[in-house]
Amino acid sequence: ALLNASPITAIRTAAVSAVATRALARPGARSVAIIGTGVQGKAHEQGLRTVLGDDAEIRSWSRSSGGSPEELVRDADVVCTCTSSSEPVLSLAWLKPGAHVNAVGSSVPWARELDAETMAAGTLFVDRRESTLNESGEYRRALEEGAIRPDHILAELGEVLIGAHPGRTRDDERTIFVSLGLAVEDLAAAELVVARAREHGIGVEVDF
Repeated sequence: ALLNASPITAIRTAAVSAVATRALARPGARSVAIIGTGVQGKAHEQGLRTVLGDDAEIRSWSRSSGGSPEELVRDADVVCTCTSSSEPVLSLAWLKPGAHVNAVGSSVPWARELDAETMAAGTLFVDRRESTLNESGEYRRALEEGAIRPDHILAELGEVLIGAHPGRTRDDERTIFVSLGLAVEDLAAAELVVARAREHGIGVEVDF
């Protein structure tokens, strides 16, 4: 099957953040701050509503809106960073105890949305350890600055989902999920899209 990857990537990335939020955020979380209003920011608003409910309070901030995202973040149970920034857009001082962070925008070793202080204070979960060690700017730069140790990664999200790790253990714990993306996420999303397209007679069948 040949598909346009852009919308699928947006949806699957937001879906993974939604799953991470359901697994790691405090029970009863309702307020969300999204930093970034591009494709991923909009997709995350839709994705988070699927797990937090239609009554969730979701607010977004972008640089074009002016000011600082601090006001949004201070009251948020869940924070999603969905920017293309190479420098931190989130400060630990803004995060209330018990907040959960989905760090989505940075996927290269030289860029980060979270500073070393935030990384050091948070309980870190990732999609894949090997990818994080090699590609995550948040992890690598905090490690280079001496803020964290090599063993700072507590668990992979998949380990939490299958019950191999408990995930959050305290209500006041700040949890962080660093999302770099996995090929299996694209494949699973694409398979679902193809199945739905066939059900509704959408698309063109081509003989090879």
